[in-house]
Amino acid sequence: MTDPVTCQASPRPSGNVDLVRYRDIRRATEILIAPLSAEDCQIQSMPDASPAKWHLAHTTWFFETFLLSPFMPGYEPFDPAFGFLFNSYYVTVGEPFSRPRRGLLTRPSLATVMAYREAVDAAMADFLALPATADTAPLLELGLQHEQQHQELILMDIQHAFSVNPLEPAYDDRQGRPRLPSPPPPSGPAEWLAIPGGLHEIGHSGDGFAFDNEKPRHRVWLEPFEICQSLVTAGDFVMFIEDGGYRRPELWLSDGWTMVETEGWQAPLYWNRTDGGWSRFSLSGRGDISAAEPLLHVSYYEADAFARWAGRRLPTEAEWETAAATGQLHQAADTCWQWTSSAYSPYPGFTPESGAIGEYNGKFMVNQMTLRGGSRATPEGHARVTYRNFFSPASRWAFCGIRLARS
Repeated sequence: MTDPVTCQASPRPSGNVDLVRYRDIRRATEILIAPLSAEDCQIQSMPDASPAKWHLAHTTWFFETFLLSPFMPGYEPFDPAFGFLFNSYYVTVGEPFSRPRRGLLTRPSLATVMAYREAVDAAMADFLALPATADTAPLLELGLQHEQQHQELILMDIQHAFSVNPLEPAYDDRQGRPRLPSPPPPSGPAEWLAIPGGLHEIGHSGDGFAFDNEKPRHRVWLEPFEICQSLVTAGDFVMFIEDGGYRRPELWLSDGWTMVETEGWQAPLYWNRTDGGWSRFSLSGRGDISAAEPLLHVSYYEADAFARWAGRRLPTEAEWETAAATGQLHQAADTCWQWTSSAYSPYPGFTPESGAIGEYNGKFMVNQMTLRGGSRATPEGHARVTYRNFFSPASRWAFCGIRLARS
């Protein structure tokens, strides 16, 4: 087996807060891939996932493309071909390589990609020694937040890749492995939080960072509702399964029922029935499911069907944010992303950022559903109550779960 990538810690600079943070976040990405072989980093197990090698290169491409090339005097790209290979979807800066074919990129090698990261990091150290400007400071922050998003994607994608291997290897079965995110804590009792109706405000405000899709802050009218303070558990979902949940079309949206029939869904992703109950594949390998653990890896369609079966509903994203802002929701941002009933669409008054960065979020505001919260794989400090995540309603490989509401 190929040895895992080894990462040498960069010396901490003195007095440059931006450079310290830049190096810490970049280092965190490399720690995540330390248990992986070059072969592990190459695999792409489905079109929606990407190889770890591609994530390493793409996050580097972001800093090179949006900071070094336009703002660093005399900077020359590491390899002009990388502008095509590792562009994700920014068509205003060039044609991207096909997303479903990223796993075919055996060249450049993982070693070359790591050399690319090292070269860009060295150039960024020089760049960050220069005074920040009104143009560069927001792009640096966006690049760091973008890299943190890809840290969670690396874990999501490698879990899926390992799940299709008959050996079902554990991500953390090698020496020198990084610390895995803590297992989800057991859900608490299903207690309900009452939120009064009326005008409420949602969306980002203040000076802290937020993605463009979190703005502007605006008023929403909410009818009185209650939201469950804890998440739906695996045991709750087993009852749905045993009650014929996947065999009852009356519980499902039409597109969801089509997925059940065409994909043969009988349980959440990574679940297998055993003689004694159920097991689930995770980053730690396959293990028995505890009835008290929070449910993970369900699609919007499954979440909606479960809520219908339970005589409840999914919260809207405005309801979720209003409730979360009270600080009384358990497992709000440390366990799983929670499906809402809200389509992913722009807020009133939304304006995309100017230039290519405007493609970051706005172009995806169709055919997606909004999730709120954060997961056990979300980097610490990355999530916030206004954060809007989004996936297609059939997606199941993300760390997605369910929180119920009722009117």
